[in-house]
Amino acid sequence: MTSPNIPTLSPATAVPPPGERFNIAQHLLAANAGRPGKAAFIDDVGTLRYGQLDERVRRLAAGLRAMGLKREERVLLLMQDTTDWPVAFLGAIYAGLVPVAVNTLLTVDDYAYMLEHSRAQAVLVSGAQLPALVSAMVKSDHEVQRVIVSRPQAPLHGAPSEASPLHAAPAEASQQPAEVEFEAFVNAQAPLAKPAATRADDPGFWLYSSGSTGRPKGTVHSHANPYWTCELYGKAILGLTETDVCFSAAKLFFAYGLGNGLTFPMSVGATTLLMPERPTPDAVFKRWLGQVGAGHGPQGAAPRPPEGDSAAWGGPAPLKPTVFFGAPTGFAGMLAAPNLPAARDVSLRLVSSAGEALPAELGERFKRHFGVDIIDGIGSTEMLHIYLSNQPGRVRYGSTGWPVPGYDIELRGEVSEGVEARAAVPDGEPGNHYVRGPSAALMYWGNREKSRETFQGGWTKSGDKYVLNADGSYTYSGRGDDMLKVSGIYVSPFEVEATLVMHPAVLEAAVIGVTDAEGLTKTKVFVVLKAGSHASEHELKLFVKEKLAPYKYPRQIEFVDDLPKTATGKIQRFKLREREQSAARPASTTDGSPRGRGPASGGPALDPQAPTR
Repeated sequence: MTSPNIPTLSPATAVPPPGERFNIAQHLLAANAGRPGKAAFIDDVGTLRYGQLDERVRRLAAGLRAMGLKREERVLLLMQDTTDWPVAFLGAIYAGLVPVAVNTLLTVDDYAYMLEHSRAQAVLVSGAQLPALVSAMVKSDHEVQRVIVSRPQAPLHGAPSEASPLHAAPAEASQQPAEVEFEAFVNAQAPLAKPAATRADDPGFWLYSSGSTGRPKGTVHSHANPYWTCELYGKAILGLTETDVCFSAAKLFFAYGLGNGLTFPMSVGATTLLMPERPTPDAVFKRWLGQVGAGHGPQGAAPRPPEGDSAAWGGPAPLKPTVFFGAPTGFAGMLAAPNLPAARDVSLRLVSSAGEALPAELGERFKRHFGVDIIDGIGSTEMLHIYLSNQPGRVRYGSTGWPVPGYDIELRGEVSEGVEARAAVPDGEPGNHYVRGPSAALMYWGNREKSRETFQGGWTKSGDKYVLNADGSYTYSGRGDDMLKVSGIYVSPFEVEATLVMHPAVLEAAVIGVTDAEGLTKTKVFVVLKAGSHASEHELKLFVKEKLAPYKYPRQIEFVDDLPKTATGKIQRFKLREREQSAARPASTTDGSPRGRGPASGGPALDPQAPTR
């Protein structure tokens, strides 16, 4: 079943495609050639203006070229969100290389695998991540020639003493490649005059998907893909403008964060606030209130702008974001925080959510407090950004909204257990969710089987299940492998979870299927309560029964202090299932007694996932 695009918006065909010769780094830099003095990126140390960004990108590109790196060779980016991140990412692309942006919260084993899998020839790394990288290189059969360190925290290994930091002993001379400081590397070369003569469909960059099981997949995106997400979503749906100040809790190494914090703002000449640390409620609130950034951080001050510049141009006045990109886990933590800012103290005009489906109750509570809707949508690493979304002025809480013009959605049924058919899905029934659009990845690097399974003749398999509503919007039903069949009827874990978090005492919930004594599947939920809150198992069961069909209520409830999550904040239900299979303890509290806990305002980090659900 395919839903029509929203008729009130211009069709995607009205957006001119990028030319055959196209370099996304050059495209974004050229879009801001007329605003060299405006703040492009601001972190805790200072401000990087568009003119400075252009020069530094081209200098770094020249340095990578001077190393002898060739077109489409990979360079790994293991960097915190600072003003050096966009320089590294765009500089590599400008040079015709392929940056591979990786999560800073992974393990040494993960990095060892990525070094070998990508065959990266150089690594750009933040000083805080350097020890993990060094350990990963020791464990891997890597091909790294040079390590370029942003904001080092200790003396560097093998740093060349000559005037040029580009000349050092080759990597083969020792197990550990020479390290060079980022600033010295950038300043050692004159700016590269012209970008590499790349084409729109050439590989532009990789992002590693963060699958809940198995090795991460190297997802290859073309130069054109960010162009399409900027035009079709950043501009057409979100309506971002030059006057906006964007702030994303999702990091730049995520597909969601890359659009939120780099390509979207640059496509319209907006300003981005970057935050290197994890987005706890306290850290987010400080940025919302203008207490950090533009030189207000502890490490230094930003240069002052020309006389008369406004705050949006990186002026001395604290910058408050006008646009915030978050995820449901983060919004739940913030709304539960005792120091939640008042609406009058923030400048938010637009708030976006992705990474997992937004429970209606969370969106409604946020709207009541701040007077601003949360625009919930779904995207994926494979599609680069959001393609199914609510819209400013058209929000249906509890749904993921309507297809973004330029993308088609299809729900596929099953003719038998596990066998799909491109047949109509009955009204109100969940179907396997597929998407077709211009920003789809080229492939998973070195993984033909998974590539063929996911990218199917123009359609991309999301792995989600959705229900098509009468108004053309879609409601999330869960991951395909998370759906439960209870008493012969499908139960959406997300529906039960979304209902439970409506209870005033519940912070988070995760539903899995468990087998009872008769071998039948029943629902079990793991519940995290808010700080200082109390609720019994009996109370929560009644709460769900009052709001959902009787067969959907959880048969078992276990109160826990926290839920297992990926490094990016997504609940790992498979770990809960594994735990149940191996556990030799009671499945729930024997007396139904209440428990209470929850995060303080500076508590657990709110890292959202690249917009996969």
